[in-house]
Amino acid sequence: MLLTRVVTAVALLPVVLGMLFLSSPAVWGLFVLAIALVSCWEWSRMCHFTPKGQGAYLVASGAIGAFLWLLYLRFVPGNFVAAALTGFIIATIFWIVGAPAWLAQKWRPSPSTCAVAGWIVVWPSWLAFVVLRDTSPWILLALTVLVWVADIAAYFAGKRFGRHKLAPAVSPGKTWEGVYGALAGVVAYGAVLAWLANSGETPLTTIFDDGASVEVILGMLALTAVSVVGDLFEVVPALTEAIKKLH
Repeated sequence: MLLTRVVTAVALLPVVLGMLFLSSPAVWGLFVLAIALVSCWEWSRMCHFTPKGQGAYLVASGAIGAFLWLLYLRFVPGNFVAAALTGFIIATIFWIVGAPAWLAQKWRPSPSTCAVAGWIVVWPSWLAFVVLRDTSPWILLALTVLVWVADIAAYFAGKRFGRHKLAPAVSPGKTWEGVYGALAGVVAYGAVLAWLANSGETPLTTIFDDGASVEVILGMLALTAVSVVGDLFEVVPALTEAIKKLH
């Protein structure tokens, strides 16, 4: 599985980097929109919708995505900035309050609730990819690498040192040692970024400027903590369906 992931990542990396740095805003928005729709389709499979339900969910998702893309390009009336801020606020509340409560209470949501949860996961992410890329492709790349570093560090730390289960009822393979490895990897990554940013003029210098390195690294750790919740949450739809079948 690890080899497959590595080969896939290496094959896709030139495409992603090319789109990130060379494509127009419209093309980048479409590129990320395609990824978002694949995510919606995968989410509908995880939620075990019927084939007809999967099709309806994908059509509705496509309509939402098309509207957001057209709004972004100002082809339809509306305020894209306001829409993006609303999406970010909803996503923040969901990941800080909703998702942890969902996991703690082991809720078994209805298909419609699962559908809405999928949109809360996917569309603010699309908005973030578009807004961050407009701000700076380098910032978006740095945040993407943050996720890769945390994921890789968690995998190897968990595999080598994993003893204490993080959430055995939800995801038996995840351990606290994996979480600590992810946090340590992110601190190291943040330290490298801070050193590079303060060694000369780089696209990230303004972020780490004025002695803000500690605050930035703390923010990166907070994002990593939220990503742990996300890793656990993504298995909930399939787990819920499995529990229902047992009953």
